[in-house]
Amino acid sequence: MSDEARFPGEVWVLLSATFLVTLGFGVMAPVVPALATSFGVGITAASFIVSAFSIVRLLFAPMGGRLVSKFAERRVLLAGLALNGVATAACGWAGSYTQLLVFRSIAGIGSVMFTVAGIGLILRLSPAGLRGRAAGMWSTSALLGNMAGPLLGGLIAGSSLRLPFIAYGGSTLLAALIVWLLLRHSVHTAPSAVRDLPEFTVRQAVRTKAYRAALASSFANGWVTLGVRFALIPLFVVYHLGGTSVTAGITLTVYAVGTASTLLLSGRIADRKGRRPVALAGLTVLTMGVLALGLAESMQFLVGAALIAGIGSGMINPAQTATVADVIGTQVRGGPVLATFQMAADLGAIVGPVVAGALADMWSYQAAFSATAVISVLALAVWLRAPETLVGGAVSAPPTKVSQRQAEPGSEVCGPAADTSSS
Repeated sequence: MSDEARFPGEVWVLLSATFLVTLGFGVMAPVVPALATSFGVGITAASFIVSAFSIVRLLFAPMGGRLVSKFAERRVLLAGLALNGVATAACGWAGSYTQLLVFRSIAGIGSVMFTVAGIGLILRLSPAGLRGRAAGMWSTSALLGNMAGPLLGGLIAGSSLRLPFIAYGGSTLLAALIVWLLLRHSVHTAPSAVRDLPEFTVRQAVRTKAYRAALASSFANGWVTLGVRFALIPLFVVYHLGGTSVTAGITLTVYAVGTASTLLLSGRIADRKGRRPVALAGLTVLTMGVLALGLAESMQFLVGAALIAGIGSGMINPAQTATVADVIGTQVRGGPVLATFQMAADLGAIVGPVVAGALADMWSYQAAFSATAVISVLALAVWLRAPETLVGGAVSAPPTKVSQRQAEPGSEVCGPAADTSSS
């Protein structure tokens, strides 16, 4: 029997829901600024509609973590999907810029609830020796949805700028229906399965070197992959290399292909060889790719650099996510810990484009990409001091509940390598 066959059925349901949601997001994302400008606002205001979604996700991530700890993942997951779906569909009927901004912000709250609860549930249900693969599969399902969505969205947007929002809302509500139908009788996702477990706080998690390393790489990867990639590379292509929006899109697609081609393999290696070596290798490759982007003087060189950076990003994701799952373990409630990890990526996605854009304006694109590489190197330095959290690489047995005393930080149930030193 293959390793993947040992995943509980609930994991496959959640992966399918993730694909549906991200497919809908990909359909809608390209037309968000266009719908905003249809209300007579300028480019800055239209761009803020995009930023508002990320800002709201960042601000409400702690609340999402607390909700998961209080009500358990399944309830928060369904509520987040419903809220996101309804609010996004409402964007299709927005009658003003203000209404569009409000609906997109509400959708951001639902999005962070779904994200934190969804990945938390997938990691909790996956045996320790399969967490890297689980994280890789989750990232792959999301990435494939985001890659396929814009292609479908381009066809839909041709008839109406509002229809993609309704399509996204519909796909999200369909995902909620699937989750409710297929998981409503699951004992593993029932609130009673985790409600009585002790709380594992962010303060306790931050005392571990492994969690601090995961936060650092999450911030760096968010800075590069979610921020600078979309904000700086298209400008670099058009204004420095003399390319077009088409060639910029090709470069972004190649980056995504590099990431998608690596996620599953790096997750498997992280489960067999350990999280730390994969994370270190990924950050090294990402740094090399980012530096190469800044040195590109031709489209061929740029596309190659984008592929390298994408591969590095794909190596990092499963390793860092599995590390966080190892630190939390299965015998505690760690919603806020997972939410803070997600916040680090969102913060990087918000800060990265601002800093890199300012450096490009004041000095050069090379300076912007070099500064981005420095962020990756700093994360690499933090990982060099982190311990390995995968012990033995064996697939663990289903968890049993433990007492509060057993679940104290530094014990085995809080992660195989929960180093609680503050140095």
